[in-house]
Amino acid sequence: MNVLLTRILGPALGLALLAGPALAQPKPDPDWPCVQRKVATLSPGQFWTGPDVEAAGDWGSDNDAAALAQKIASRRTDLSQVGPLLDTFAQKFGSDKDAKDKALTRVYAGVFEVLNGERNKVVGGIARYAQGQRRMAERIRDEADKISQVKDAPSASDATELPKDQSELETKFAWDRRIFQERSQSLTYVCEVPQLLEQRLGEIARLIQARL
Repeated sequence: MNVLLTRILGPALGLALLAGPALAQPKPDPDWPCVQRKVATLSPGQFWTGPDVEAAGDWGSDNDAAALAQKIASRRTDLSQVGPLLDTFAQKFGSDKDAKDKALTRVYAGVFEVLNGERNKVVGGIARYAQGQRRMAERIRDEADKISQVKDAPSASDATELPKDQSELETKFAWDRRIFQERSQSLTYVCEVPQLLEQRLGEIARLIQARL
């Protein structure tokens, strides 16, 4: 196998499938395939230097704060719209700075919960995706072994055309390889999503704190 698998899949993919323990680089989480470092959990304080979030009260019980939090957390809302929306919200409190600050803090708490929940789902999905890729890689390796065994058989050198079994094996191998490669390319983009959500959360937190 080995030469066949590396030649057909390419050096990088072939090495990824063939590498043994001696070549493997240790990873904190074997189910995390992304170049980006895995951050399992986030906390509100990572992005917030304003008033105490818990002391501001339950954001879900404040209908206005909850509606705004969900709107600005949504990626359908461009970041350029967030500032004006926050200004309109803050203006309702007039000169009552304490009430305004608590309400804005509740907005942040809602944004954090919404975006963090979305991020957690993405991180979990990436792990499941990676497990599927690992199973497919093992299947491709087994298929390559079988193809090599058929080609190395004594009767193979006398054959003028591919035996039916070998033809079916190579067709399945080519199909699985294509799916594997397409999924690997998709994974590159999926891996960026947690970081994009963190960046959005950090930018919204900055915009809210600028209005405290």
